[in-house]
Amino acid sequence: MENSKPISIPLARHFRLSMTQCPQFEVERNEMDFVPYVNAIGSLMYAMVCSRLDIAHSVSVLSRFMANLGREHWNGFKWLLRYVRGSLGVGLKFGSSKEGVGIIGYVDLDYAGDLDKRRSTTGYIFILFGGPVSSKSQLQSIAALSTTEAEYIVATEAMKEPLWLQGLVKELGVDVRYHFIRETISSGAAKLEKISTPDNPANMATKVLLVSKFKYCMDLYRQEVTKNQKNVTCMMIDSSFEWMMMKLRKKVLTFRGIINFPSCDKVGPINEVYF
Repeated sequence: MENSKPISIPLARHFRLSMTQCPQFEVERNEMDFVPYVNAIGSLMYAMVCSRLDIAHSVSVLSRFMANLGREHWNGFKWLLRYVRGSLGVGLKFGSSKEGVGIIGYVDLDYAGDLDKRRSTTGYIFILFGGPVSSKSQLQSIAALSTTEAEYIVATEAMKEPLWLQGLVKELGVDVRYHFIRETISSGAAKLEKISTPDNPANMATKVLLVSKFKYCMDLYRQEVTKNQKNVTCMMIDSSFEWMMMKLRKKVLTFRGIINFPSCDKVGPINEVYF
């Protein structure tokens, strides 16, 4: 894969992966036993959890076939590697935002997109301080009978995350009183707004997109390409902000990001601090 040609999206739409593509005969299974599929998926899964939200859906789909790998599944993984190879400079960027410390969440689903059990895919992205801090791409546990039912399941699942993040910011922990969507909305802790699918960055966490739509989703949640970065350190960081970022690191394991600052007394005026 070292000399492979980079591509623009994690997984192409012509990959319609399912269990029907798993090996049916012992000869085929023995052939695929030599492929380090499980280790490779695990490596990309670590990157996905830490900072690469853009590959969440692809890793989620490909990880379903680790027990019985087929040739087409391996081809899909190699396609993903070509994307990763061409996007090594992609990272997370944090800084000031128009909404201040407010938590913004984007939720979407792909109804009955699973070809094997016809279950829907839940996808969400939450943004804090101008950058994504939490995301998920996961099959729902049941097969919803309608889009309304599937969307209600998605909203219920996604509503738990801002409550956790809100408790983190306020140092109060998760409020166990909130269990239902109606209670959460009526309390003013969260607000649901309908946005169109093309303007929803969580769309890329639920399905394979065209190149133009995938790049647009990347721009929406400010996961930006950073090139030729220099390591800059600054100790004059507000203690409360430093504590919160430490808690966020524990939540998402680790991540590479950029913090925007207007100035720093120790090293003079700077625009960004990398870590």
